[in-house]
Amino acid sequence: MGALFALEGVGLEIGGHRILHDVTFTVPDGGITVLLGPSGSGKTTILRLLNRLDVPTSGSISFRGDPIDQLDPLALRRRVGMVFQQPVVFPGTARDNLLTARPGASDDELAERLRAARLDRSVLDQLADDLSGGEAQRLCLARTLATDPEVLLMDEPTSSLDPEARRHLEATARSLVERGMRMVWVTHDLDQADRLGDHRVVIVAGRPATEREMVRYLADGSVDEGPAADEEDEGPPADEDDDGPPAADGPVDDIPSRRADA
Repeated sequence: MGALFALEGVGLEIGGHRILHDVTFTVPDGGITVLLGPSGSGKTTILRLLNRLDVPTSGSISFRGDPIDQLDPLALRRRVGMVFQQPVVFPGTARDNLLTARPGASDDELAERLRAARLDRSVLDQLADDLSGGEAQRLCLARTLATDPEVLLMDEPTSSLDPEARRHLEATARSLVERGMRMVWVTHDLDQADRLGDHRVVIVAGRPATEREMVRYLADGSVDEGPAADEEDEGPPADEDDDGPPAADGPVDDIPSRRADA
């Protein structure tokens, strides 16, 4: 499996504050790759780098082999869509919202995007502000799908949803992936990472976790963010790690899921 995204030595500083440092890993070109780690570790920042909502101050990022700093940002964002943590709907109907992403589209075309997001065609005529939280988030997903992206970046899209709406959105994501969509999904919910993740990357204090930090975090959600863990920890031998060693093309990439069906 080739690389969907490849990050090499990526760093980001804002106002003299180091947000990310020496971020190096690959995202496989298939399934759902979950970025997880403690709150404030840099997961969302990495996600924003992948479609140039933010720009790194060092290092390089490529998308399917092409350096993203050589791609037109608007064209890139149509290929790499993003769904944010809080659903943001525009005034008017669901149809109006979808037409902002696909001007001139027919109702049949828009209904197809709604179906992909598990919303009924009748939603087209509903005011976006009248939708439930779960419906609004799926409308945002449908609006992103209206640009026919190759990849979806999902920034904790279920964090503000109730359990039923969360299940609906997760099922929608899995359905899209089964039809060929690629996703990078940010979460700090270990159970959700197990349910959804085909590949996992753990981020700690603005950098990829060491193997031992990764194993510990996936086991109980805790991690030692001290410099010793960053610089000296080589992690346990492969035969002590129930999940197996990381993939050869990245230090924390392609960690097998612990889902029962994996």
